[in-house]
Amino acid sequence: MIPPSLLLPELYDRVGSSGLFERMKPFADAVPRDAPEIILSRFRDASPRTDDELRTFVNRWFELPSDALPQGDGQELLSLRVHIETRWKQATIDARNASARSSLIPMPGRFITSGGMWREQYYWNTYFLMIGLGAERATLKSEMAGNIADLIDRFGHAPNANRTYYLSRSQPPLFYEMVRLLSPEDEADAFARHLPQLRKEHAYWMCGEDGLKPEEAHRHAVMMPDGSILNRYWDDRDTPRDEAYFRDLSIAAAAARPEREVFRDIRAGAESGWDYSSRWFADGMTMASIATTSIIPADLNAFLYGLERAILQGCERAGDLKGAAEFKARAEARRAAMNAWLWNEALGLFDDRDWKRRAQRSAVTAAALAPLFAGLATPEQAKRTADRVRAGLLVKGGLTSTDRTTGEQWDAPYGFAAMQWIGVQGLRKYGLDALAKDIARRWLNTVAGVYARTGRLVEKYDLVTARSGGGGGYPIQSGQGWTASVTAALLDLYPEFSHLGGVTPDPATPPPA
Repeated sequence: MIPPSLLLPELYDRVGSSGLFERMKPFADAVPRDAPEIILSRFRDASPRTDDELRTFVNRWFELPSDALPQGDGQELLSLRVHIETRWKQATIDARNASARSSLIPMPGRFITSGGMWREQYYWNTYFLMIGLGAERATLKSEMAGNIADLIDRFGHAPNANRTYYLSRSQPPLFYEMVRLLSPEDEADAFARHLPQLRKEHAYWMCGEDGLKPEEAHRHAVMMPDGSILNRYWDDRDTPRDEAYFRDLSIAAAAARPEREVFRDIRAGAESGWDYSSRWFADGMTMASIATTSIIPADLNAFLYGLERAILQGCERAGDLKGAAEFKARAEARRAAMNAWLWNEALGLFDDRDWKRRAQRSAVTAAALAPLFAGLATPEQAKRTADRVRAGLLVKGGLTSTDRTTGEQWDAPYGFAAMQWIGVQGLRKYGLDALAKDIARRWLNTVAGVYARTGRLVEKYDLVTARSGGGGGYPIQSGQGWTASVTAALLDLYPEFSHLGGVTPDPATPPPA
């Protein structure tokens, strides 16, 4: 499967460099009206000189998508709970019959879109979308996890999303958590049934580990000076992203190093799900300094620990004693390596590490809660992490992603539903219930407050002011799936906050159509 930028190279470069689209994703998602070679031939014949001529050509030869999901007719003012339930019906998609000319990759089951311009099934978003669906949607959850399993079977990994231009990278490996949700009463049975996909995904992240020497890396695997293996984010391509072509060209132009290195680091940052954040910036502030592939992230390695533990459980249930021993040793080795290389004693949390500079990043980020979520922290480490997070990230509206303000969406003052859930669940796992509940209360107040004023659920929030967020290099997207799902899950987890689910938008500011 070939991405649009490689199918239509001359045209894609011209459109991507023209600024015809504020963001290139609509063009990356467009369905060509004829075969690529015919469109390219027509493009060469037409030789459009101006943006108007180029726009006419694009409209003639491509069916462009709408960027928005249905938001209702704008007349009925629904409670927050009912709005979320309505959203599930509007946002459930069937991709089995995707056009052969589209960048969309067909999958066997239905899924829920994230909302706005995000029309496909994103990998790590799927876990957060599943948690709030409830037992009554068990079939839909099974189909969503089944889609990810199908992608792993076909491509050897779960792509960033089911688009051809996302195949060169993955996203945070949370398939094992989706599998856990399918059988909460007997998770080992679910892991055993999905062992082929779990093991295949692990092999993808560990590819090349056997040939490494200390302080060498291959794709996602990095060998530390003591011979232990940890992981980084990576993308197999080093060109501008199809969905953000012009922005990537602009970033590379401002960087003081080879553009292909910059493109690779931009793409690796997209694999992280934290696109973008000071976590990936060499100078801690600017996109032009992005160095994602030089950084060993605390959250990625925590999730891989969770994956290794899931495979261990699955092997034990399946009677594979050799496999169980291997993955018990792998999980213990990763835990030891994280303690040796990622635990920041001065800060009191698991920290990202720049393996090329041989130094910890010394930053307070919500990613430090992932080791609690995965259950690899000691009780003392969990307590110290909670104290640091409370002091550095907890604000009026919940947990900010970092304590740095850069204008990027995964930095202060912004926060996303995903990290609120990881934080709440991680803290609860260690009995740190008061802070977990406080985070949930602040987040739910924020979501309910913005919904009451606007009739919208948005993808991120300014948690200092408890309003809709910004940053990200594109307009804020509404109808957001993981915001809706995490909100529903937290309302179920904390019934004492159920009154927030009854919020109805102010009739003076009805939701837009």
